[in-house]
Order: sequence, then C-alpha cells, then structure tokens
Amino acid sequence: MKNEEIQSFIYSLKQMLLNVEVQEDLEAEFQSLFSVLEELKEGMLMKIKQDRASRTYELQNQLAACTRALESSEELLETANQTLQAMDSEDFPQVGASDTARVTMAPAFRLSLKAKVSDNMSHLMVDFAQERQMLQALKFLPVPSAPVIDLAESLVADNCVTLVWRMPDEDSKIDHYVLEYRRTNFEGPPRLKEDQPWMVIEGIRQTEYTLTGLKFDMKYMNFRVKACNKAVAGEFSEPVTLETPAFMFRLDASTSHQNLRVDDLSVEWDAMGGKVQDIKAREKDGKGRTASPINSPARGTPSPKRMPSGRGGRDRFTAESYTVLGDTLIDGGEHYWEVRYEPDSKAFGVGVAYRSLGRFEQLGKTAASWCLHVNNWLQVSFMAKHANKVKVLDAPVPDCLGVHCDFHQGLLSFYNARTKQVLHTFKTRFTQPLLPAFTVWCGSFQVTTGLQVPSSVRCLQKRGSATSSSNTSLT
Repeated sequence: MKNEEIQSFIYSLKQMLLNVEVQEDLEAEFQSLFSVLEELKEGMLMKIKQDRASRTYELQNQLAACTRALESSEELLETANQTLQAMDSEDFPQVGASDTARVTMAPAFRLSLKAKVSDNMSHLMVDFAQERQMLQALKFLPVPSAPVIDLAESLVADNCVTLVWRMPDEDSKIDHYVLEYRRTNFEGPPRLKEDQPWMVIEGIRQTEYTLTGLKFDMKYMNFRVKACNKAVAGEFSEPVTLETPAFMFRLDASTSHQNLRVDDLSVEWDAMGGKVQDIKAREKDGKGRTASPINSPARGTPSPKRMPSGRGGRDRFTAESYTVLGDTLIDGGEHYWEVRYEPDSKAFGVGVAYRSLGRFEQLGKTAASWCLHVNNWLQVSFMAKHANKVKVLDAPVPDCLGVHCDFHQGLLSFYNARTKQVLHTFKTRFTQPLLPAFTVWCGSFQVTTGLQVPSSVRCLQKRGSATSSSNTSLT
C-alpha cells in the first residue's frame, strides 16, 4: 500500500512539472509579443506627431494665403464699387484706368471674378460692359394691385358661378388673372384651415369668369383673385363667400327593398336580395349603415331635415314594392334633381312620397305618392300615376328625367333633363313633408343631386307654359 501511494505521488509530481514547463513557455512567448507591440506603438506615435506637425504647417500657410486674398479682394471690390457708381458713360471706362495692373478687362467673362495666375486673388478678370447694357435696357413693371370682387355683379345660377371683379386703379400692364375657389360649409370670411383645397384657374384674360358644371354638395364657396403682369403676380383680393343653395340628398339604404342593391346614389335590382345580408353583416360588425348618408361627410354639417337614422327593418319596402327613398325631407321651397335609368329596365319610377308610405305600397298607387312610371315589360308604356289613377303620356321616353318640386305651390313637374321639355305636372296641396322616391324592377338607375333649379324650369313655371294636370284628372 505504501508503494502504491509513493507511485501515485510521483505521478502527481510529474504532472505538476509538465504544467510548470508549459507556463514558462507561455510567459516567454508573451514577453516576445509585448516587445513587438511596444515597438509598433513607438512607431505609430512618431508618425502621428509628424502628420500633425505637417497638417498644422499646411493649414497655417492656407490661412495666411486666405488672409492675403481677402485683403486683395476688398481692395478690388472697392475699385469695382467706385466704377459702378460712375453715372456718366464717358467716365465709366476711365475710372479704373489707374488699376489696369490689377484689373484686366476680359469681354469673354460676364460678371465674373476669375483668378488669372494663382488663387491668391491678386489678379482678376472683370467685365461690366454687358451688365451695364442690360441694366440700361431694363424696363421695370410695378407690382399689380389686388383686384376687388364685385358681389353685386356676380351670379350663382344653374350650377354655374359667374364672378366679376375690377382693378382699383387702371393698369395696362396686366397680362392675366388667377382665380382660386374652394367649397365650404361655413358662412362668412374664409377660415385659415379648411378640409377642401383651393382649386386654381390660370390664364384668365378678362375681369370676369364663369365656372360651369359644378355640383353644389356644400353650402358655400370661397373665391379670391390676383392680377399678374409679365414679371410678377400681385396680392390676392379680399376673399368672398357666395352661397350655393342646392338640394343635396342621398338614398336611404335602410328603406330599400331587399332586392335593391344601393350604392351611394346608384341602385341596381338584384334578384338574389344580397342587400339584406350586406347590411346585417355591417350591423353585426358594429359599423351600422355605412352607406347611409347620415354618416356621410359630404355636406359637413348635417341637414336638420334629414330623417333619423333609426328606421327599423319593419319599415323596409317589401313584396312587390321595389322602392327606395331619399334621406332628406322636403317641407318648403323649390328643389330639383335628376335621375338616369338603364333603358333595358323592365320597370322604373321616380317621384315623391310622404314618409308614411306603407312598406307594401307601390309608388303612385296610393294618395301618399306621385310618380312618373316607365314600363318596358311586354309593351312599352309611359304614364303619370297618383292614388292608383293613371294618365298615359304622349311623349318619347327620355333616358334622363328631371324632377322639380315646389312644395308651397303644390307643384311637382317632370322634365326631359336634356331638353327641359315638360312631360307632366301634378298640381296638388302637400299636407306632409315629402321624400324623393324611386322604384326599379330588373334594371338600375343613378341619381344626380346637388343641383339648382334650372333657369329654364323657373321661366316655364312663371309663364305658365308648362302643360299642367291636376291630380283629379288622373281617372
């Protein structure tokens, strides 16, 4: 046992000896590497010091050269300033005669300071002859004054705006005018922040301009004008605000028959009745009736005549009443809108109805609705309908119908929207607020709103030249 312990101890000593020898080798190698690094360090420090001294010397030389160049340039600029101050054309070339040693006239260079020999700016090449000729040839134009918009002469009619303005002072140098306009729902002076951008019309040669084909989907419009000559534009005129009254409504999808697919102002008959599923899905998602104009930002400020959004499913038209109503009540004044229907539609009707129109009732078949009806099924018929009384119309069926409602006068007129020919006029006494009403079967139609009552329609009504029929004549 002692012998085994001695053998084990001797083995441990041998292992320790090997470890000591390896450590001595590592220490020797480390000392060698450290010496190499020290030599590299000394070399790098020396090189850095040399580079720093060289760069400092170079920068000092550049700074001295810049200082001398600045002093020389100040002298040359003073000489040039004295030359430019010469008022007499004969004295102009003589002013710098004493400095010809430093300034060389060089026609090849236009208003340039170019070093001829070195960069110290001690010798420059300057030519002012062309600049003098250009300055003498200049004709200065004054900045145009701001125009004044004449509200008394401006006009809003037939979805057009004619704006008239004048200049406060006579100015024959004006080349053209620039007109800017934007829509707004706020009366009075234009606000700094508006959702609608300014629309620009350039190149106007006269002091008036007419904007045509507008859709008045907001209550007012802001206008401003500025004058421009060949050189510069003047300040804008004081902005003005014009009222743009028009009848604006949307189709109330919550009233539509389940076979009518309503999309904003368009309606298409759908035999599958997909509209109900779409609305239910949106209501389930918590979005409500996104197609309802109550939630639409089109007019900014909701109309107080808008119907409440809470029409339940029991009020939706059903059975054979393929009807949809507008969302804005008519309880006074004059209103006009147009509707274009697909000629291939088997049946189509447009008119007005009381809000109390029953969900099973068809347009024109009760005392609560008045309409023009087109039937293309089996045989073509074009008729006026009210209280289940019919009058056949002897007129070509237009593809676009205009509807004019004068609530207080009790007049409901239908027109060919293109020619403004009167097709039929109901004369009655409206006892309740009205809603625009539409019906279609196996077809589609599109409504255009934001329209003013056309001047031709007003003239026809005032002259009494329209062919009128009382509702009692529909027998």
